[in-house]
Amino acid sequence: MQMLSSETVIQIAFLLLTLAIFLVIYNLPKKAFSKLRSNSRAASQANRHFLNGAQLLSRARSTRHRANAESLAKHAVAEADIALSLLPRDAASLILRALALDVLGRRTSALRSLDAALSPPTSKSLSGRERGDALVKRAELQLAVNRRRRIDSALSDLVEAVSLTRDNPKGFCLLGQCYEIKGMKEEACEAFREALKVEPESTVAREGLDRLKS
Repeated sequence: MQMLSSETVIQIAFLLLTLAIFLVIYNLPKKAFSKLRSNSRAASQANRHFLNGAQLLSRARSTRHRANAESLAKHAVAEADIALSLLPRDAASLILRALALDVLGRRTSALRSLDAALSPPTSKSLSGRERGDALVKRAELQLAVNRRRRIDSALSDLVEAVSLTRDNPKGFCLLGQCYEIKGMKEEACEAFREALKVEPESTVAREGLDRLKS
């Protein structure tokens, strides 16, 4: 059998290397596109379930019938859970779940969902307004679950919340109440005054100032 010349061997090796490079270049974009398409499909499905859940939550909050509200809130939680099964780190779905659980009176579970939504890196997807609103809600739940033990944590959330969104009367009112509980009267008055700047007809802020002045 005639031996191949060294030049022929080099040419064959070069040809094989060229073919291997071509296959890599051809297959990688195909795999990347397949993954992108899969992610896009999951995001689309998650968004649909999130919107369904948001509509259910809105109806639950607006109805006057407790049984109907609970039924709608349960369905909202289910929609949020499906969205999270598709996108586990979706902060918006975690917040939706927390708000629906709050309607059901499950405050501890709601707090856990908000904790997850506000933890890095999940919270990076939230705008300043969204993060501020979520912080105010978490502070409200903390005070409702255990005011004495969670007052400092709630206060920290509220300070950050009002720094993100100055036009949040509820945040300022809760901040004033926290300062009032801690005996920080000047800070409490200032917070209530800020609330009145945003919402001049706020009875909570007005009553807070009246208490502190008496």
